[in-house]
Amino acid sequence: MIHQYQNNGYYIVLDVNSGSVHVVDKPAYEIIEILEKENPHHTEQTLRNPDTLYRLKKCLQERYPEEEIKEILGAVAELTKAGQLFTKDIYEEYIGEVKKRKTVVKALCLHIAHDCNLACRYCFAEEGEYHGRKALMSYEVGKKALDFLVENSGNRRNLEVDFFGGEPLMNWEVVKQLVAYGRELEKSHDKHFRFTLTTNGVLLNEEVQEFLNREMDNVVLSLDGRKEVNDKMRPFRNGKGSYDLIVPKFQRLADSRNQEKYYIRGTFTRENLDFSKDVLHFSKLGFEQISIEPVVGEDTDPYAIQKEDLPQIFAEYDRLARIMVEREKAGKGFTFFHFMLDLEGGPCVAKRLSGCGSGTEYLAVTPWGDLYPCHQFVGNEEFLMGNVEDGITRPEIAEEFRGCSVYSKEKCRSCFARFYCSGGCMANSYKFHHTIQDTYEVSCEMERKRVECAIMIKAALADYEERKMEKHEEK
Repeated sequence: MIHQYQNNGYYIVLDVNSGSVHVVDKPAYEIIEILEKENPHHTEQTLRNPDTLYRLKKCLQERYPEEEIKEILGAVAELTKAGQLFTKDIYEEYIGEVKKRKTVVKALCLHIAHDCNLACRYCFAEEGEYHGRKALMSYEVGKKALDFLVENSGNRRNLEVDFFGGEPLMNWEVVKQLVAYGRELEKSHDKHFRFTLTTNGVLLNEEVQEFLNREMDNVVLSLDGRKEVNDKMRPFRNGKGSYDLIVPKFQRLADSRNQEKYYIRGTFTRENLDFSKDVLHFSKLGFEQISIEPVVGEDTDPYAIQKEDLPQIFAEYDRLARIMVEREKAGKGFTFFHFMLDLEGGPCVAKRLSGCGSGTEYLAVTPWGDLYPCHQFVGNEEFLMGNVEDGITRPEIAEEFRGCSVYSKEKCRSCFARFYCSGGCMANSYKFHHTIQDTYEVSCEMERKRVECAIMIKAALADYEERKMEKHEEK
C-alpha cells in the first residue's frame, strides 16, 4: 500500500507496510502513482518487465523522455527489491499472537480526586464527578491499587502511575503518601515506578513544585492557550477566568524542570479553530513542550468539532508545520506532541497493531477502587472490570479490548495511518458508535493530516541539513 501527497512543496511517498518515506521529484511521484493504481502489489520482476516501461510511456503521453522514465523505473525496482516500496503486509499474521498475550498490567490511572476547582465547559468528567459522586481516594485504596499493579505486572520492571482527576492536587497528602509507598515497593519487589501527574495548576505552589521535580517523571499542565480562549472554556465555578493565576505558576514549573519532562496541554474547540495561534502563544510564554488536542463532544455541543470544520483544521496544521520548520531552522524550535513521529524505530509491532493497551495493560482506578479500561470509561457500569480488592472479576472485558486491532476495524484496513494511530481511541469509538470496534471519523481525518504534516517536517529539515552540508563542502 502506497500513500502519496504533496505538502509545503515536497512530493512525498509513504510505503505503508514498511514505513519507508521517500521524498521524490514530480516525474517519480507521477510514475509511482500510476504504478500503484495499476497494481499495488508490484514486484521487482514486474517493474523490470519491458511491458511496464511501455505502459508508463503510454500513460505519460511522452511528457517525460524515455530515458528518464527508464531510470526512475529502475530506481523504483531497486527500492522494491530492498523492501522499501510496494511491500506486502506481514503484520496481520501476528494478530493471533497479540490476542493470546497474557494480561500484564503495566500502568494505572489513579483517580485520586473525583472533584475539581474549575468548571471547564467541555469536561467529559463532569467537573471531576464522572457520572457519579464527588470523592477523594483514601491512602488505603491507593495502596491496594499499587499492590494490584505490582501483583499483576508479571516480569515487567518499569511501571507507570498517573495521578489524575478531577484535580489531583485537591488530594495532595495522599499523592505524597502513595509515592512514598511506591518507593517502598520498588525496593521489595525490584520494580521501578514512573509517576506522572496532571494538574490545572490552581493549587500549585513551591512545596508542590519541589516534590513534583523530585518524584514525577512527567507533569501535564492544563491550559488552553490565549487568555480569552482559556478563560472562556476553563473558568472557576464563579465564572472567573483561570489564566492569570495559572500561567506564572506553569512558567516557573517548566523552567524549574529545564523545559523537559512536562507538557503544557491544551484543548481546542469549535470556538478556537485558529488553534495554531494558541500553540504559538504557548511558545511565546516560554513553553517548549506543547500539546493541544481536539475536543471530543456530542454533536449537539456548541463547542464540538464538526466535519465541516476539517478544512480549516487542516489549514491550521499545515500552517503550524510550516512555522515549526522555520523555527527549527532558526534555532527556536519547540516540540508539538502530535507532530512527534519516530520513522526509524517507534513502538513495537504489538503496540502498532493494538493501540494504547486500555483494558489490558492500562487500567483506571476510581477513588473507591473500581477498575475500568481507561479514564474515559469510568462511570459506565458496562465496563466495570473489578476492583483493587478482588482484582479483575470480568476478564471478558479485557478479552474484548485485546481483540481490538487495526485488522478488526474495517476502516483501518484501508487507512495509510493505521500503524501510527494503532486504530484510534476505543473510547471515542464507543461514544459515537456504541462499540469499541469502530472509529471516530472526524478524529481519524485529523490524525491522517497530522501524520502527513509530521512526515513533511522531517523531510523539510532533512533537506535543510543536506543543503547546509553541501554549502559547507563547497567552501
